[in-house]
Amino acid sequence: MSKKIVALTEELVQPIVDELNLELVEVEFVKEGKNHFLRVYVDKEGGIDIEECGKVSERLSEKLDEADPIEQAYFLEVSSPGVERRLKTRSDFERFIGSHIYVKTYEPIHGDKEFYGDLFAFEEDEITLTVKEKTREKDIKIPFDKIAKANIAVTF
Repeated sequence: MSKKIVALTEELVQPIVDELNLELVEVEFVKEGKNHFLRVYVDKEGGIDIEECGKVSERLSEKLDEADPIEQAYFLEVSSPGVERRLKTRSDFERFIGSHIYVKTYEPIHGDKEFYGDLFAFEEDEITLTVKEKTREKDIKIPFDKIAKANIAVTF
């Protein structure tokens, strides 16, 4: 059920974000405690502001009311993906080359499943991550289909 809600929401919101020159990053429908949340994450080059989130929310809310795909009560949240945004698509990885990222893989690569490093390249269905190992740097190639989760990592 939640996959259908996510797919329909993506279908409804895509023309809205396209019209506003925004990027649809992710849609999720989750239950937290007793409440259900339909979360829509949008972004643009240079970041998104609260007014833009409000416009998407208003327009999407109207479309959802018309389609009425969700039986239970829920909260609609439209927001920025934040500084630690997830990287899911090939274009996400291409766009964020040069960024410091966290990657978790489905299976070990060189004995590890978790990596922090600078995204150096995305070519031929694999990313190249420059990681620090003690005092040295080394490049690790990770196949795109082996990535379970990835996001921008904030460094202090």
